[in-house]
Amino acid sequence: MTALEVDTPHGPAIAHLEAAADPSGALVLGHGAGGGVSARDLVTVANVARSEGLSVALVEQPYRVAGRRSPAPARQLDAAWTAVVDHLRAGPLRDVPLVAGGRSSGARVACRTAQATGAVAVLCLAFPLHPPGRPERSRLAELEEVEVPTLVVQGARDPFGMPPSAPHRVVVQVSGDHSLRTDLQAVAGAVRAWLPGVVGAATLK
Repeated sequence: MTALEVDTPHGPAIAHLEAAADPSGALVLGHGAGGGVSARDLVTVANVARSEGLSVALVEQPYRVAGRRSPAPARQLDAAWTAVVDHLRAGPLRDVPLVAGGRSSGARVACRTAQATGAVAVLCLAFPLHPPGRPERSRLAELEEVEVPTLVVQGARDPFGMPPSAPHRVVVQVSGDHSLRTDLQAVAGAVRAWLPGVVGAATLK
């Protein structure tokens, strides 16, 4: 795996890239608000993607690279993410279908920027539908704005809520809470059942 430092409007980000020899596509994943790219569900999904012949990049946002735990405002997260994806698409991930995704806050960023990054699909791990105990503060609109195929893998006991399915959105419930650590095999299985299909469909277009 290669660590690539990428300049963004809000400081350097790091893309931890493992490029496939002859990739069928690429998966770019972002981390949660207070966590990093070593989260167990992110590592599990990255391994699935690599086993399916995709190049994989795990992106550290600038605030994490700078050693801060508190996340930057959404507009800064989105701008930094878009800059990293643009850099990767101009270089090591050029000319392949790109699936954008992440866990929790990273999933929200991937949804908000799906059109800007040209993602052919979006993968959401533990999408935080609303703050715990505050269902009136729903973030469903961020999911609804995504027009490409979307997979949401959500813990059945996630205090951040359970997003609904939709015509272009598959929601898979797995055991556990927001961490998705309880049944990583189920997380892997859900992604493995979905990912090759959306990449293959994009390739045929």
